[in-house]
Amino acid sequence: MATTDGVSNGMTEPCAVCDTDTLHEVSVQLVTEAGGGENAQYSREPYRVRECQRCGNRESQRMNNA
Repeated sequence: MATTDGVSNGMTEPCAVCDTDTLHEVSVQLVTEAGGGENAQYSREPYRVRECQRCGNRESQRMNNA
């Protein structure tokens, strides 16, 4: 589970590469999943993206599994 770090303005989360809780930069990005075409603009899905500030490991997870 993510927690806030009182020392800095960031989130500490477990990192699989570092094998410990480290500071992460967390953001939400809209990703277009469909290929080209007129309906591609309607296929955007939100992804939670986190990047470890220690090792640079970057992971993303789809937030809407409809």
